[in-house]
Order: sequence, then C-alpha cells, then structure tokens
Amino acid sequence: MIRNLARGAQSFTSNTFLVTGDRTVLVDVGNEFDVVSNVTDHADELDAVVLTHTHYDHVGNLDDVVSAYDVDVWGFDTNQEGVTRAVADGETVTLGDHDYRALHTPGHKNDHLCFYSRAASVLFAGDLVFANGSFGRTDLEEGDRALLVESIDRVLDVVDEDLGEMHTGHGPSVTDTPYHDVELAWQAARF
Repeated sequence: MIRNLARGAQSFTSNTFLVTGDRTVLVDVGNEFDVVSNVTDHADELDAVVLTHTHYDHVGNLDDVVSAYDVDVWGFDTNQEGVTRAVADGETVTLGDHDYRALHTPGHKNDHLCFYSRAASVLFAGDLVFANGSFGRTDLEEGDRALLVESIDRVLDVVDEDLGEMHTGHGPSVTDTPYHDVELAWQAARF
C-alpha cells in the first residue's frame, strides 16, 4: 500500500510516501511536519528511507526520521548530507512488496532518482514530472533544462505505456493514464 503522509500538511514540504508490505519504506521525508507520528499511525517499524533527491523540502525531516527509526537513507549520492547508502542507476530496491528499478534522472537536481516497478505498474517520479504535464524547475542550482528533457525521455523509454500510477514530489498522484502526463511534460519541457 502507498500512502502520502504529507497530504493536508500546512507547510512547505514535498509529498512523503509510506510504502508498506514486505519492506516498509518512506520515499522522501518531507519538511516541517510531524512525519514520525504519521508513520507510527500506519506502521510499527520502518526499514529504510529512499530519497528521490536532496532538496530541502524533500529531506528537512530526515534527522527526525533517522533518530526515531535508526534506518539507512538510500539516495544517489552519499556525498549529500544524510545519505548513507548509494543507489546506482539501474539498481533494484524493494519498496513494500515490489522491486523498483532506480533511474538516475538529473535535470532538476544532479542526484535525482525516479523509481519504477513494472510488476506494480508504479512510478515514483520525484520532481522530474508532475500531473497534467508539469515538470521540475530547472532554474535552481544544478538545474539543466536540456538534461531534464533527456531524463524525461529516458523515463518514457523505460516505463510501460499502460503505467497504472505515478506518485510525484508535489501535487496529486496520477492514476488516470499517467504515461500521458509524462509525455505532456516531455513536450512542454522541450520549449
């Protein structure tokens, strides 16, 4: 099961997804809300944190989560503060009951990862793409519009066209033809 623990949070935060099953994992930890209490409401333990990237709104609660659960923090770059275990491009990580392929997708930030499970038909897109064809900012440090377009193109090549769910770093998750939203983001980002 996938729950957005940041839903309704009245703060500047990213979405924070609790994925339960064989391995209980938080995808991003958000910022400026009590994510630890929200985890406790739905799970007895936490096996790991997996980060899409290390912008502050996605990692602000990291110290609280690590302190409460003593978990490894998986991310692309262990040189980033708080990341204790590197996830390489193409590596498989288990979230809940399914294996997800990590896709290094820079353009919004150099350490950006998306996570895709063909079996679950789920994509965690971080801040690469959003609902309705929006895409991640490239005007921040490490932002690169051409690289973002290449990353979106790569996601389109990897995920199935009948993708069932896309969970994004901000805004609503997409459960109605999410592949189309990725295509729209690719078209919009090119101009």
